[in-house]
Amino acid sequence: MDQQTIILYSVGGAFILLLLVKSIILVNEKTVYVIQRLGKFQKMSNAGLGFIIPFIDKKSGVMNLRVQQLDVDVETKTRDDVFVHLRVSVQFQVMPDKLWEAHYALDNARHQIASYIFDDVRAEVPKMELDDVFAKKEDIATAVRQNLADSMDDYGYLIVKALITDIDPDARVKDSMNRINAAKRDKEATMEESEGAKIRVIKAAEADAESKRLSGEGIAAQRREIIRGFKESVEDFQKTLKGVSHEEIMHFVLLTQYFDTLNHIGSNGKNTSILIPHSPSAMKDFQEQILQGTLVGNKLSENTQSGN
Repeated sequence: MDQQTIILYSVGGAFILLLLVKSIILVNEKTVYVIQRLGKFQKMSNAGLGFIIPFIDKKSGVMNLRVQQLDVDVETKTRDDVFVHLRVSVQFQVMPDKLWEAHYALDNARHQIASYIFDDVRAEVPKMELDDVFAKKEDIATAVRQNLADSMDDYGYLIVKALITDIDPDARVKDSMNRINAAKRDKEATMEESEGAKIRVIKAAEADAESKRLSGEGIAAQRREIIRGFKESVEDFQKTLKGVSHEEIMHFVLLTQYFDTLNHIGSNGKNTSILIPHSPSAMKDFQEQILQGTLVGNKLSENTQSGN
């Protein structure tokens, strides 16, 4: 075999090997190849090993069967004339039984899905006020998904989910909303502080009333003991000193109480200046006033009993 024949066989073998390589296609999982023959649709090649006719069949496109996501930013106006930016995330998937429609019916599926999203959002949001947009974003997402599902079903696309992932009003509107919220919280804090101050005042008044009540009971008990002591002192004087009159005994007791009072006033450093009569005749005046008050009280008591 001469050298020219060897070259010819080598070229032929290489060409056959190239044809074999070109005729084999490997398709990944969840992927479909669209095969055309001389510009006309031939078949859909699913995952695994496939064969085509080299230079006649051509891979026209690749279909992704996974769930895909498209994020679209939409600017629109609410019913109360506030401009707001919304981010809509739509999850979609190519229907396995409508692969031809998904590949040939739409030129740019993502761009056309985005157009439907713009139209649906701008149809729904202007019906709501700004607060309702935040509160009813699920309703907006549901409306977008339903309208998209109805529109894209004929083109071979299944709308799995639609989500409103972000709502961003104008910066000045957000600042106003923050001030309103801050003012509301300040109002609630003021009311709570006022309620706390009210409770403190009430509790202080109740404590003061209870203190005065207990103090009054203490003073009353003290006076009863003082009277009882006076009585026992007078009786002791009468038993010890025969011939001493009641007036002299009372005068002596009052004189003792008078000096005890002066001693108490002088020992208390918190007292301010106080003027009291201090003379030998002062005790006699005190005694006469006390006796006169006692007589008047007894007379009023007798008149009351006689009237009954």
